[in-house]
Amino acid sequence: MNDPMNDSIRDLRKEYTAASLNQVDPDPVRQFERWLQEALDSKILEPHGMVLSTANGQGRPSSRVVLLRGFDASGFVFYTNYLSRKGQELAANPQACLNFWWTELERQVRIEGHIEKVSPEESDAYFASRPAESQLSAASSSQSQVIESKEVLYDRVDALKAQHPEGIPRPEHWGGYRLVPDYFEFWQGGPARLHDRFVFTRTEHGWQIDRLAP
Repeated sequence: MNDPMNDSIRDLRKEYTAASLNQVDPDPVRQFERWLQEALDSKILEPHGMVLSTANGQGRPSSRVVLLRGFDASGFVFYTNYLSRKGQELAANPQACLNFWWTELERQVRIEGHIEKVSPEESDAYFASRPAESQLSAASSSQSQVIESKEVLYDRVDALKAQHPEGIPRPEHWGGYRLVPDYFEFWQGGPARLHDRFVFTRTEHGWQIDRLAP
């Protein structure tokens, strides 16, 4: 390929010099919490944004950005339409990967594990905490399905407003998932592409920690 655009992409170079990673917390959730707090303190745009990768029953992968809405030792929680493409893929293959990329800090975190739905009560509580406009959009959108026009969505929103003047109940097809992790990777960019990488792998005895070559 010989064109200006490809020449420009090929010549992009950046030295990662923001920090190094020589020691990690023995608990990967605490290590993640520390890095997330530093991302929050750095005023990064959408520090809780994460790429969610799933695969269907035939192994075909797909990815999209979703928002982390909570985490603890039991897992990492996000919310979506259960009938969406990702919902259908998770029903067929309940394994997933999360990827956080914090450009300004030159850091990346990968988290892999199996997926389970959160309880209806937990989904109800989160749905009730959302702004009314977000509740309406979640209830009116048949996510990932073909629609004739955007006006179709506006009509559904108006219909739901009229039908539920006191507030929108959570639709049964909308709720939370929890990724229960068995693998973490913490990546810190380094000069000359000598990046720091630490992985945590869950074993029957706890978390095994290894450093990987960049």
